[in-house]
Amino acid sequence: MSETPGFDAARAARYPSLQDVPVFVTGGATGIGADIVRAFACQGAKVGFVDIDTAGASALVRSLAGAATPPLYTRGDVTEIAQLRAAVDATRAAFGDIGVLVNNVANDQRHDFATVDVARFDATVAVNLRPAYFAAQAVVPDMKRRGQGAIVNIGSASWLMKSADLTVYTTCKSAMMGFTRSLAAELGRDRIRVNQVIPGWVMTDKQLKLWVDAEGEQAMDRNQLLPGRLQGHDIAGMVLFLAADDSRMITAQAMLVDAGWV
Repeated sequence: MSETPGFDAARAARYPSLQDVPVFVTGGATGIGADIVRAFACQGAKVGFVDIDTAGASALVRSLAGAATPPLYTRGDVTEIAQLRAAVDATRAAFGDIGVLVNNVANDQRHDFATVDVARFDATVAVNLRPAYFAAQAVVPDMKRRGQGAIVNIGSASWLMKSADLTVYTTCKSAMMGFTRSLAAELGRDRIRVNQVIPGWVMTDKQLKLWVDAEGEQAMDRNQLLPGRLQGHDIAGMVLFLAADDSRMITAQAMLVDAGWV
């Protein structure tokens, strides 16, 4: 795998407007979600996150024990909306009204179009699209009380790349575009901004273990305009910007972070 120059956290941007802001992240235990949780914690935000992976979440919280406010983990299955709402409630109870929501949770399990049945279709939607809608619904009253807020939806470039064996997943991720833009229209007058970050192929542990092979390496070398490999902190950096006051007049937008593939 091609090497990417190391990321120097000490030289990364600082956003004072995120200090002490309550943040809620779905699917924050591992992968891109963990990098997002870590990035907010390092900014001094008060981060709560939900995930079913207790081992991964516990390791992440331990690694951030020295943060000004260590993250709060709530175990929950986001396909069960009652559990998702309970995790939002726990974060609010601990830190106050939520000012930033990051809808990150996803599962890009491959599937064959010809054999997908209704149960598989519904289960894929239940993790890749439905939680974003109901998490936003749960935090908007908080943001209205605060007088502002930011919702960042994590999409996927897979549908723009015309990726095969992902038809239900790409349907959900392309739908995130419409959700982002329509919700931005509904909430703009309340000074709640809604944007989307669209990652390219990010080299998480899961991707490296399950999907990245020699053919994938060649595809990245061939299609990315920038050399190297995307990492979770590349996505987290854009999320921080869209959550901070520095982007106060940006809403209804989709930011591609894909090294120029699309």
